[in-house]
Amino acid sequence: MAELAKVVDSSSEVTRALIDALGAETTLLDEDVNARGAGIWRTDTIRAQVLVRPKTTEQVATALKVCHMHEQPVVIHGGLTGLVEGALTNQGDVVISLERMNEIEEVLALERTMIVQAGVPLQMVQETAQSHGLMFPLDLGARGSCTIGGNISTNAGGNRVIRYGMTRDMILGLEAVLMDGTVVSSMNQMIKNNAGYDLKQLFIGTEGTLGVVTRAVLRCREEVRSQPTALVGIADFDHLVRFLKHADRGLGGNLSAFEVMWNDYYRLVSSPPAQNSAPLSSDYGFYVLIEGMGATEDTLMSMLNDAFEDELIADAVVAQSEAQRMDIWALRDDVEQVFQFAPAMWFDVSLRIPLMEDYVEGVYARLQSEFDDAKVFTLGHMGDGNIHFAIAPGDDSVDTRRRVEACVYEPLKRIGGSVSAEHGVGLEKKPYLGLVRDETEIDLMRRLKQALDPKGLLNPGKIFDAS
Repeated sequence: MAELAKVVDSSSEVTRALIDALGAETTLLDEDVNARGAGIWRTDTIRAQVLVRPKTTEQVATALKVCHMHEQPVVIHGGLTGLVEGALTNQGDVVISLERMNEIEEVLALERTMIVQAGVPLQMVQETAQSHGLMFPLDLGARGSCTIGGNISTNAGGNRVIRYGMTRDMILGLEAVLMDGTVVSSMNQMIKNNAGYDLKQLFIGTEGTLGVVTRAVLRCREEVRSQPTALVGIADFDHLVRFLKHADRGLGGNLSAFEVMWNDYYRLVSSPPAQNSAPLSSDYGFYVLIEGMGATEDTLMSMLNDAFEDELIADAVVAQSEAQRMDIWALRDDVEQVFQFAPAMWFDVSLRIPLMEDYVEGVYARLQSEFDDAKVFTLGHMGDGNIHFAIAPGDDSVDTRRRVEACVYEPLKRIGGSVSAEHGVGLEKKPYLGLVRDETEIDLMRRLKQALDPKGLLNPGKIFDAS
């Protein structure tokens, strides 16, 4: 007790108030906070005066009330797998981590719904659904560490958007806490509910700037027992686009993934020091991981045979076992190979499919003119218009980063693209929001922020400046 008193005496007034309201076991101080990593692929640690770990919505509300009373900025943490600096903190911030709100409260198999707390990892949701004969369609590489609350706050996309949509399409209801501690409990469990405003949309994809998601009602689907998977080699972009339409039609609406790897990325992940083998020649312009959840292997084979006859594809390999299917996915997911060329910068953009070829070629050409030896690797969920670049320009100075960002982002304004397809804006993309959102839209965002968080304390400075 004497040791605790010593820590409290040296802490700020808001820290003492949080401990008084929530108990010492709910709060972390000093080195217990600063020793924690700040996020995926980051080498720095969390900077904050205190980290609060509530176990209930009520405790979240209490923590926010205290911070609101003291006009204390608050940053929300989930699994810390975001890539846009949305969880970065300052030394004076209070962090609320939802890591202990990790319970799956109920599974309703008949209605295909699941009620979960926000700190539950995505993979646990997937596995729990499967154990009840269901499927939760959201899937992304960070499934083992990202949390459902973070997925909701960023409206995460991932591998199956082309079939099942973004996270927004999988949420029936949720519970959130406003900055002043008000609990908005909109735990709707019905697919159809048109009675007034759909308030959950205020908190989906708004990156924790309007409220803290604490619980959610997830919409699951019946378990899919077949997911035939193939890797296809394609010569050029024209054939790639035509094959997308062919595959979607040929699989009878069961196309669940159309993941494209440009040649540079495929060579990277299928050559040493990468551990993956190359199932196809490295000579094609594009490689497509295609998956048809609910389709049969015969349907997949028939579709591929027709594509060969129409000369849309040059080669293909079809997974004959679950191990082979996972090996194909391992190629797509081995993104950390780009760190052979560290420092590397990740980009997440979206645009209309017919504009992709010229856009990507333009980005490559501009990078080559700006930098002597920039390495570029391209992949993406092309079927839903999402491209990822991994770019290693040679150094990570602020000037270099801004020049690379200009190469990637500036062309999107002219073609009506977006600087963020699925990762959000955070701090990293904040300077470029005006390229893809007009002043009327940004002003309305500010008005919503002012209405729900008039003091600007919740995830302050993220997405846009409040005034």
